[in-house]
Amino acid sequence: MTTSALLDPPAETDESASCRDQLMDESITAWALAARGGDPDAVERFVHALHRDVQRYVAHLCGDAQAVDDLAQDTFLRALAGLHRFEGRSSARAWLLSIARRAVIDSYRRAAARPRLSDVPDWQSAVERAQPCDLPGFDDGIALLDLLTALPEERREAFLLTQLAGVPYAEAAEVSDCPIGTVRSRVARARASLMDLLDEAEEARRP
Repeated sequence: MTTSALLDPPAETDESASCRDQLMDESITAWALAARGGDPDAVERFVHALHRDVQRYVAHLCGDAQAVDDLAQDTFLRALAGLHRFEGRSSARAWLLSIARRAVIDSYRRAAARPRLSDVPDWQSAVERAQPCDLPGFDDGIALLDLLTALPEERREAFLLTQLAGVPYAEAAEVSDCPIGTVRSRVARARASLMDLLDEAEEARRP
């Protein structure tokens, strides 16, 4: 999958991708419910299915690249301890990412009492560390994540959730606590901004 395809995905694939995501979410939610009942195999499947999504998400939210693994582990510990409260009314993915958001917020609160070594968030290197090696980048070495730094926070979050982590728009809206239309608008604006930035970068590199 090329970066151009990521920024401008073919319309005809949207429906099939949505169906595939829905089926996967249904399986993950079923595993979560089975894990709540004490099925150890379901616990393993649930954690494995969402571990990468949680890492990507906390990497985006937190400002400490070294904290990504700890925050992901904290998220799953909280989730597994609270599985008895999960009733499947929402997808397990949205439920888990909401827990991840709270874990990051709590880490900020704990860090507030400690002096910070730097005021510059290092979320980009954290994302690069957490993402799979085959994440598509721009041609000629122009990395997608280098351009994401130029986006406003809310648009960057919406793009990362839906386009990189593969979270459905409805779930991204639930995680971000905003209407689904707002998420779609943020993603569209993020994609347009990234295309403009890509054009500018390519123009600057021409002799």
